[in-house]
Amino acid sequence: MTPTLLDLLRRVDTPTVCNAIEVVQGKRGFGGFTRGTMLCSEPGHSVVGYAVTAQIAALAPPSEPAEVIRARRMAYYKAMHDAPKPSVAVIEDLDYPACIGAYWGEVNTTIHKGFGMAGALTNGVMRDLGDLPAGFPVIAGSIGPSHGFVHVRSLGEPVTVFGLRVAQGDLVHADRHGAVVIPTAVIPGLEAGIGTLLASEKLILDPARRAGFDFAAFEKAWTAFENART
Repeated sequence: MTPTLLDLLRRVDTPTVCNAIEVVQGKRGFGGFTRGTMLCSEPGHSVVGYAVTAQIAALAPPSEPAEVIRARRMAYYKAMHDAPKPSVAVIEDLDYPACIGAYWGEVNTTIHKGFGMAGALTNGVMRDLGDLPAGFPVIAGSIGPSHGFVHVRSLGEPVTVFGLRVAQGDLVHADRHGAVVIPTAVIPGLEAGIGTLLASEKLILDPARRAGFDFAAFEKAWTAFENART
């Protein structure tokens, strides 16, 4: 991923990326996206980066010895700190859909932002919405007040968040719409694909925004739009 592409991805939303992937692939049917409604702590921002994966649980206290839990917790934070940047924490809450442990509150988000990470994607819970640090969006499954018995259960394994399977190192784009995993094969053509997509959308959007837009103008614009889009 070039610096130019990274800057572009930070400026566009996830639906644009989802559609642009199909432009690069030359067909519809791309399926590497989340299903269902997610919540975003910073609705106007996109998160872009390579996934650092982990699993947590919070409904019940951990059954392993305290020293094992602590060692895994420290290994988790070391992995988040050391991950190639830009990076995104992608955390599967194993209690889903009965998640109660708000792993993403003021303390944890501030730590991850301090490590230089771009944001977090989870099917779990966030809290402290008025106190989360700016510039670290959390895209989560729900909002709640308690941390429960939250603890790390695994690190670096493939995870599933709202139907999206994410492996360690996958390139993730996420915002208030949800998330996608960008296939490696499309990365070289993605900048051009986004440009092509935005240009094709202007064929219908520009006429629709002009005064006097009527059905005849729509029909002409839609024909050009249909011929240009994937």
